[in-house]
Amino acid sequence: MNYLVQLFSYPFRVFFLSAAAWALLSMVLWLGQLNGAVELPLAYSPLVWHRSEMLFGLLNPAIAGFLLTAVCVWTNSERLHGRALALLWLVWLAGRVVGVALGEHCTAYAVLVNALFLPLVMVDAGRRIVAVKQWRQTPLLVVLGLLWFCQWAALAWPAGRWFDLSLLLVAVLMLVVGGRITPAFTGNWLRQHRSGAMSVSRPRLERLLLPLAALLLLAVAADWVVLIAPLATTLACVTLWRLYGWRGWLAASEPLLWMLHLSLAWVPLALLLLASQQWLGLPSLAWQHALGIGAMAGLIVAAMTRVALGHTGRPLSLPRFMLAGYWLVQLAVVTRLAGVFGWLAWTPAVVLAAVSWIGVFSLYLLRYGRLLGQPRVDGRAS
Repeated sequence: MNYLVQLFSYPFRVFFLSAAAWALLSMVLWLGQLNGAVELPLAYSPLVWHRSEMLFGLLNPAIAGFLLTAVCVWTNSERLHGRALALLWLVWLAGRVVGVALGEHCTAYAVLVNALFLPLVMVDAGRRIVAVKQWRQTPLLVVLGLLWFCQWAALAWPAGRWFDLSLLLVAVLMLVVGGRITPAFTGNWLRQHRSGAMSVSRPRLERLLLPLAALLLLAVAADWVVLIAPLATTLACVTLWRLYGWRGWLAASEPLLWMLHLSLAWVPLALLLLASQQWLGLPSLAWQHALGIGAMAGLIVAAMTRVALGHTGRPLSLPRFMLAGYWLVQLAVVTRLAGVFGWLAWTPAVVLAAVSWIGVFSLYLLRYGRLLGQPRVDGRAS
């Protein structure tokens, strides 16, 4: 009972645990579906369910855990906890259950249930932001609003380009959030461990990011093929130059930092693969998996490992064996891309990527599952 009380004492605790558990379970179910060992009464087609759960099933609880924890710090407000947090978590859980239990005759109901979660997260974060007039946080809410619309549309009309737009919105979200925490964390570490070294912020590049991203989203939504590749390439170059200024290689001895940099480096690579799809005819699965596994899953794992340590009063030192989880993320994305490009046969590529994915989140649950249900070690309120 005390474990559950602690688990619902702060948003990051229950949502990080749930994100990892569902990432693992949904991949096991997907492998079972592929080889015929499992037949689930899915509310959508198997491919739509897989894409939805790999994207939103993992991303949404990670967003809730991070945002609803961070916004309390930003606004100096009381966190969502207890019964209210449990109710929000049940809304997320209901979306997972209806997706695998109701069958395709209840697709509309499943879409509705899944569309409830992100608006509730935005309402809780938004009321805190508005109360203290922190208008600089509003771009996050705008991106989340667009992401919510794309999630709803992707499930309601899966034949459209909604999943592609959702992935690109995730890239924008990562560039915004990653652009805040990565140079800040890296700069603090460099000041302590590398005298004279510092991360470099380039304000002009920062001002270019969102307009370029908005144009790329518009081009993809409108299917302006002639503009997609140039815009994706330009945005990739801007993000690479931005990332270079943060001097991540100087923190190569600190896994909690280099994993942030490496995950964000997959964003420009994915954008270049998107451009190559237009110019060279590369498969769309290439940029989608580079962004979805290398960047999104990588950054989620990096954030969940670091935030959980800091907010439970523990030293910022990666737990034993979790480093293997970081490398398993890279193995998952590399092997999946090898399968896409035909460098590895499809079946072993998919299986090896899936097993690596399962390994990542199994390690997280083993190393952090108990920690997330324990009080802070420094005695402070969690």
